[in-house]
Amino acid sequence: MAALEALTRVREDGAYANLVLPPILAAASLDRRDAGFATALTYGALRLAGRYDAILALCVDRPLAQLDGVVLDALRLGAHQLLGMRVPAHAAVSATVELAAHAAGRGASSFVNAVLRKVSAKDLDAWLAELRAAAPDELAALAAIESHPVWIVKALRQALVVSGRDPSELEDLLAADNADPEVVLCARPGLVETERLAAEARRAVGDEPRLGDTSPCAVVLAGGDPGRIPAVRDSRAGVEDEGSQLVALMASEPAITGRDERWLDMCAGPGGKAALLGARAAQRGARLVANEVAPHRARLVEAAVRAIPDGVVEIRCGDGRQIGRDEPGRYDRVLVDAPCTGLGSLRRRPEARWRRDPKDVTELAALQRELLLSALAAVRRGGLVAYVTCSPHALETSLVVKDALSRATRGGMSIETLHAGDAATRIAPRPPAGADRAQLQLWPHLDGTDAMFCALLRRDR
Repeated sequence: MAALEALTRVREDGAYANLVLPPILAAASLDRRDAGFATALTYGALRLAGRYDAILALCVDRPLAQLDGVVLDALRLGAHQLLGMRVPAHAAVSATVELAAHAAGRGASSFVNAVLRKVSAKDLDAWLAELRAAAPDELAALAAIESHPVWIVKALRQALVVSGRDPSELEDLLAADNADPEVVLCARPGLVETERLAAEARRAVGDEPRLGDTSPCAVVLAGGDPGRIPAVRDSRAGVEDEGSQLVALMASEPAITGRDERWLDMCAGPGGKAALLGARAAQRGARLVANEVAPHRARLVEAAVRAIPDGVVEIRCGDGRQIGRDEPGRYDRVLVDAPCTGLGSLRRRPEARWRRDPKDVTELAALQRELLLSALAAVRRGGLVAYVTCSPHALETSLVVKDALSRATRGGMSIETLHAGDAATRIAPRPPAGADRAQLQLWPHLDGTDAMFCALLRRDR
């Protein structure tokens, strides 16, 4: 019932699984094993909804859009147990039929029973072969098999090409979006050492952690509830992807000439990067302005930075697009972690791929350009701007940078692009796969991180 309730909330209320599932599990008083099963079932059914819908469409006598929403959710849960989990077929069908009877009535349960018996008649490889044979082309086949909208498949292929990668990596990239991500902690510098955080994590969750490959601040867990770890509870550490940690450090670590005491995080919510930057600022005698346009996200920033010494971080609530006009040349370092489609973190946000569409990219790219231009105006001559997105889409990454630099040059600025790959190599324990390129693009299938993008820009005039 917990998994079905979560899927219903996601479908009907536009909720996010990572936010609604924990309280549902807590209310159900499930033990660790059952909670783990419900979590895997929920996330798997959401991530692979496209694959399962394509299979279910071959097993029903009507369009899936005509099915009651709760029945379709139950069928997806059943399909994932049959084809994506090690659940015996009779147990998966029986449990799902009982679930459908409880949620939608006996008539629905008979229908669910008939459909899932058809699904169980073939194994996953046979179904995927059938989907591939039915697809009009290779990209459509990958969209169905790897459960991504076709437009995202095309965008990710283009992103690989733009980043100098072989487009044959596309299938591995899509598959990585469907894998369960590890839990990654960030040991905020000066507040807790990585070894101490690893020891706290070992005692709290019972699993053996490891240090990160991409961020020197990362401690990686196989699973468990990070909220049980003391350093996480008191914000000396936080849950943050290794790629996110690396790009934040890329804003703070490259050397600049002259003053280095005024830092700005232009789009600071929900606060992970701001907390890492604030911790580094405290060590370096600098001050950080953490700006966030949304009041509720500004409150999240406040919670994230509460362990940092008083006076280091100033939290503001305002439109980052106005900062360059209101405070020209004030800052030595500026991080622009721009609002984006989030196509780089699909493995962590399983419902996101079904909610985005191409027009979102166009609208966000316009906002991203404005924010980057504001950052270039807000940084002093000789200062550094790090432009970051959690999306590899070319319209949100390299093309935004290219357009903003062109406009800045026409406005009389002189901007130098620094080699982000070199900067990442100097920071990361293991160089990222794209470290040879001037603009850094991380990849889940190569680096084990979210697909973070980072460009480093220095204003010379």
